[in-house]
Amino acid sequence: MSNITIFSKNNCMQCKMTKKFLEKEGVSFKEINIDEEPEHIEYVKSLGFAAAPVIQAGDVVFSGFQPAKLKEIV
Repeated sequence: MSNITIFSKNNCMQCKMTKKFLEKEGVSFKEINIDEEPEHIEYVKSLGFAAAPVIQAGDVVFSGFQPAKLKEIV
């Protein structure tokens, strides 16, 4: 599945691990760094999350580095 968006933060180990996982799988994704683009923070909160990374792929949305869920969306 494409159209994967990662809402990340600076110095976020789980964000780095998530991006590395997707890159290793050869999956393209859009990254929105909420430290650098704080206008997206309210949207992430509206999804019900307060911790990065938040991964959105279509109607699948989850938070944190979760390899099993990442495998489902790639």
